[in-house]
Amino acid sequence: MSQILETQDIRALGSNLELLAQQVVEGFIVGLHRSPFHGFSVEFAEHRLYNPGESTRNMDWKVYGRTEKLFTKRYEEETNLRCQIVIDVSSTMYYPWDEKNPQKFKYQNKLCFSAQAAAVLMNALKRQRDAFGLTLFDDDLRFATHAKSSTVHYRLLLNKLTELIENPQLNKKTDLAASLHQVAESVHRRSMVIIFTDIMEQPEKSEELFSALRHLRHAKHEVILFHVTDKSKELDFEFENRPYVFVDMENGEEVRLQPNQVKEFYVKQVGLFKEQLRMKCLQFKIDFVEADIQQGFVPILQTWMAKRSKMH
Repeated sequence: MSQILETQDIRALGSNLELLAQQVVEGFIVGLHRSPFHGFSVEFAEHRLYNPGESTRNMDWKVYGRTEKLFTKRYEEETNLRCQIVIDVSSTMYYPWDEKNPQKFKYQNKLCFSAQAAAVLMNALKRQRDAFGLTLFDDDLRFATHAKSSTVHYRLLLNKLTELIENPQLNKKTDLAASLHQVAESVHRRSMVIIFTDIMEQPEKSEELFSALRHLRHAKHEVILFHVTDKSKELDFEFENRPYVFVDMENGEEVRLQPNQVKEFYVKQVGLFKEQLRMKCLQFKIDFVEADIQQGFVPILQTWMAKRSKMH
C-alpha cells in the first residue's frame, strides 16, 4: 500500500476534511484490489408463479401457506450503494478535554476521529458514485440528510463535520438507543448504516440499546458499529494514583477519587459490558469495530476496508 499520511500530517491538516479525505483515500485505493463497498445489496422486486423444474431456492413458503399456490421471489441487484453515516455528537465525544485549554485536544478527540473517518468514507463512496447521507445525534436527532452522491452534497456534509470539530459543545446528553430507533425509522431504503459512538450508556439501558441495534437489522440494513474510545483512559482506566476530580462532560457533575480505589471494579464492569455488546453484534450480524483514537483513524479504517474488500 502506498504511503499514507503520518499522524502529525493529519493533525496539521486539522479540519481541512476535503484535502485529508482525498489524500487518505488515494492511499487506500492503491493498496486494495477490490472496493470495500462492492457487492452489497440485492433487493426483492416481485413475486412470480413457480414453473415446474425451476430451483426452489427462492420459493416463498409463507405465501404458499396462505394461498396454496407456488410463487418464487425475484430479486434485483442494486448497482449503487446507499450509505448512512451516523455520528454521536454528545459531549463525551469531545474527550480528551482540557477545560482550561479547549483547543488543546481539538484534533485528537473522539469527535474529530469520527468526523475525519466519515469524511474518508464519503470520499470513497463519492468516487464510486454511490450515495451517502449523514445523521448527527445526541439525545435526539440533530441533523439528517438523505443519501445523495453529488459534489455539492459532499461539501455540505464536510462543512457540517468541520463545524462540529471547531465548535465543541459541553453539557449535551446522549440517548443512543432512542436515536438509533429513529435512524431505523428514517432510513427507508435498504442501506449500509455506519455508526460512530463511544456507547457511554448506563448499564440499566443496555437492553434498550440492543433492541435498537436489532431494529436496524430488522429493517434489513447492513450495520457497522465503530466503538470509538480513548482506550487507555476510558476502558483500561490508566491514570496515575493521585487525587483526581472527574467531571461528567454531559451534566458537569464532579467526582473526587483516587483511581486505584475503583480501577479493578471499573475495568471489570466495562469489560463485561463490552463483551456483551460484542456478542450481541455477532448475534445480530453487525460488524463491531473497536476504534481506539490513540491508534488513529487511518490504520483502523485501512484494516476494516481491507477486510471488507476480501469478503465481498
